[in-house]
Amino acid sequence: MTIERVQTGVRLEKRLVTELKALAEYRDMSLGDLIEGIVRHAFEGQTPFSAATLETIGQLKRIYGLELSAADSHRLAETSGEGDHEPS
Repeated sequence: MTIERVQTGVRLEKRLVTELKALAEYRDMSLGDLIEGIVRHAFEGQTPFSAATLETIGQLKRIYGLELSAADSHRLAETSGEGDHEPS
């Protein structure tokens, strides 16, 4: 199937991006492909990850200090002056 992709200016929480990049690298895929897969599964009401991958995600959370959960999503506040730069 042929598709067209576009560049976006999505801003995400810094530690989440670090974790996503690490997971994409672990799975030998691009960050964009990982995010697309997550969204496509979510839109169909399916979990995008196997039990083994969820364990890997748990390990990455510990490594990168990501303590936020889905319950925190609507309660986050951005610090002023931060978040204007792309993570490296």
